[in-house]
Amino acid sequence: MIGKLKGLVDHFGDDWVLIDCGGVCYEVFCSSRTLQALPRVGEAAVVFIETIVREDLIRLYGFASETEKNWFNLLTTVQGVGSRVALAILSVMTPSELSSAVALQDKAMIGRANGVGPKLALRVVTELKGKVPAMGAVDAGTLGLQAALGDGVASGNIADAVSALSNLGYSSAQASAAVARVVAREGEDTATEKLIRLGLRELSS
Repeated sequence: MIGKLKGLVDHFGDDWVLIDCGGVCYEVFCSSRTLQALPRVGEAAVVFIETIVREDLIRLYGFASETEKNWFNLLTTVQGVGSRVALAILSVMTPSELSSAVALQDKAMIGRANGVGPKLALRVVTELKGKVPAMGAVDAGTLGLQAALGDGVASGNIADAVSALSNLGYSSAQASAAVARVVAREGEDTATEKLIRLGLRELSS
């Protein structure tokens, strides 16, 4: 079983890269984020590998980090999410954003991925709820607020502030993280208007 490849970037394709490991080139399928993070042709690269074996093929999937690989494996446990769809989700969202989307039950964020319709996006956030903390990438305070928002138990001023920031064009993940930082400093009883104002300051810093 291949867990990691260390070698030279040989060639890029639309959704794959060739990694030359001592003269043997491995074709590795990756998310667009991972492909963009890789160095140029001829330079050294490291990718974490998940091997998918089926009757008609053996395919290597590569990731920039263990966290991204873990998310790939978690996403593919959801009915209707195969390897291609999992990579599509990872192409438009970082692991941190995925954690936030699931904690917030924000199917719209998941639905931005190519090939993910509303029903599948809802299935992803529903089936993966409760599995996010182990996947990490979100600080405890932010994750706690996001979970409260997702469960509908966050206090009105906090929920209203996150909603207002989201309506201004920020993602739910960005808005909730900013409000969480403000709440940590100012307290949960802070007025909605102040949460919004300080949240905007957090987002612009």
